[in-house]
Amino acid sequence: MDIGVLGPCRVTQAGLSVVPTAIKPRKVLALLALQPDRVVSVSSLIEELWGGNPPRSVQTTLQTYILQIRNLITRSLAGEDQPDLPLGAKSVLVTEAGGYLLDTQGGVVDSVEYERLAGAGHRALETGDHAGAAVLFQQALSLWRGPALVDVQVGPLLEAEVTRLEESRMSILSQRIEADLRLGRHHEILGELAGLAAQHPTHERLQGQLMLALYRAGRRGGALEAYHRMRVVLGRELGLDPSSALQELQQAMLASDPGLECDPVGSLPGGGPLRVVRAG
Repeated sequence: MDIGVLGPCRVTQAGLSVVPTAIKPRKVLALLALQPDRVVSVSSLIEELWGGNPPRSVQTTLQTYILQIRNLITRSLAGEDQPDLPLGAKSVLVTEAGGYLLDTQGGVVDSVEYERLAGAGHRALETGDHAGAAVLFQQALSLWRGPALVDVQVGPLLEAEVTRLEESRMSILSQRIEADLRLGRHHEILGELAGLAAQHPTHERLQGQLMLALYRAGRRGGALEAYHRMRVVLGRELGLDPSSALQELQQAMLASDPGLECDPVGSLPGGGPLRVVRAG
């Protein structure tokens, strides 16, 4: 079984989709897919589906949703010789004590591969292998096909997981950009950074990286304009001033500090980290 949650929900068995079209069975499968090869408790599934207001027939209704998913798995297995699945669909969507488990049988899970590549990228960055880190981070990011579980109507548990994945994605993207900046690729990433900064106007790390890329590309005026836009947006939308690290970056640019040609983002004058601030 192959699973994709980094975009629209994709779960395939023997090459065929087993994703239900109905909203609640799809939510059940999505929650199981986010925790492959691990038991998801009945209580978690109930919380995701109904919050604090489950129906009286909650157990029967949940079992009906599980049966609908198993029927799709059964259809995907039709005509397939599967000696390692003696119970058919029940060997894939397994009933365990207190919950259910989606057995991937060694299939590909995009979120697991993403975490593996991201971890390898972090280790490369820590050892000073910026080129290797940039490659690994980009490979991790390439697994994304859109917003996580974009076609699933998420409840409280799925929403928390989607938020975690999306924040991780932004963090890895920022670190890949940092690796590129350390490699002197400021010209190559300027267009990408400008687009990202426009999409995330209160994300201070991205804004600081854009400022640094512009400065290193000989566009100090553009870098200072980016700071001004950031200050206006933060003040208007959140009532905040730019962080001390970003203010020190601006002052260093005004002073044409030669250290800006080599200092990595995140280790700006004063050593303070750049905040990640979001509106709303």
